[in-house]
Amino acid sequence: MSPKGREYVDRMWAFMTEHVLPAEVDYHAFRAARGHDDHELPPVVEDLKRIAQERGLWNLFLPDVGGLTNLEYAGVAEVTGWSPRLAPETINCQAPDTGNMEVLHMFGTPEQKQEWLEPLLAGTIRSAFAMTEPDVASSDARNIATSITRDGDSYVVDGHKWWISGTADPRCAIFIVMGKTDPDGPPHRQQSMILVPRETSGVEIVRHLPTFGYQDQHGHSEIRFTGVRVPAANLIAREGDGFMIAQARLGPGRIHHCMRLIGMAERALQLMAKRALSRTAFGRPLAEQGVVREQIALSRIEIEQARLLVLKTADLIDRYGAKGARSEIAAIKVIAPRMACAVIDRAIQVHGAAGISDDLPLAEFYVWARALRLADGPDEVHLRSVAREELGRHRSG
Repeated sequence: MSPKGREYVDRMWAFMTEHVLPAEVDYHAFRAARGHDDHELPPVVEDLKRIAQERGLWNLFLPDVGGLTNLEYAGVAEVTGWSPRLAPETINCQAPDTGNMEVLHMFGTPEQKQEWLEPLLAGTIRSAFAMTEPDVASSDARNIATSITRDGDSYVVDGHKWWISGTADPRCAIFIVMGKTDPDGPPHRQQSMILVPRETSGVEIVRHLPTFGYQDQHGHSEIRFTGVRVPAANLIAREGDGFMIAQARLGPGRIHHCMRLIGMAERALQLMAKRALSRTAFGRPLAEQGVVREQIALSRIEIEQARLLVLKTADLIDRYGAKGARSEIAAIKVIAPRMACAVIDRAIQVHGAAGISDDLPLAEFYVWARALRLADGPDEVHLRSVAREELGRHRSG
């Protein structure tokens, strides 16, 4: 890690231990009192955001704004994974806003940046990325059926989306919608992306979808777009650029997800080790039981392996861009969630029934980690990509 990267990781740890981790009690108490179907932001988050800004821990995910490389930010993202519901937002580095800010930063017009990127960077609004659809296999973006049709000085959007993260949050003001502008064009030039303000006529939030029974604060929603008319100036880049923009958006974002998963796994391992040292069964502490020692050892090994591959990928993106790290990006998206699921599951097992309760963060961590084996593309799609790259190398040899 560079000296600058180490400095920011140390600053993030100080912020976490002094403010974020202690605030988890207030955060969860507010949500429990309001009911988990209520998506109002707990006030403690805004308090933490002000402290983070004062400490210079703000928008660190975006190299041109935060001043960190992807490799340097990866360490910060890992720390935020210790409190995944709370910490990323306190430093304005939460999905899906990070990816949407990257899109607007890279491809937005000056007017789009002023209207939407600036308030997102300021943390005064939130956003959503509307790509996945219920009626087609959205792991293959060519299947997307939502239409974006030019009509004079406007585009008209019609389609059905679901699992659109962030929509339940009342601060979500803008959608980046992916759909087809040229359904008969070349497969990777059919799609485009367009900005749709939440309050536009024809946007219907059908329902907010729970994940394993959980409703998190920002939510995941089903949405219908029916005759939604927006100005032609809301198109991002050019018609047909949607697939290219999606690839640019998802590369660094997968680094962020994977490093947060490593932080979650580290916290799960810490809880597992403390439980093993403090709990006695059959006349000995769990830490002296061979099966538990093996679970702890495997967890440490797997975390280290995953971290090194993610850091390698971040370094490749810094040096060669997302295209130059294509195979590694796919690989970490498979290995990090699988590793986190395994480590968290072991921690749950060592805790017994307490592990599946809400008294500990482990059950919620497992839901998060398991969902990330599907978010940004299922494991099978990424395995397919890694295999294609590997076979290509051998064919050319």
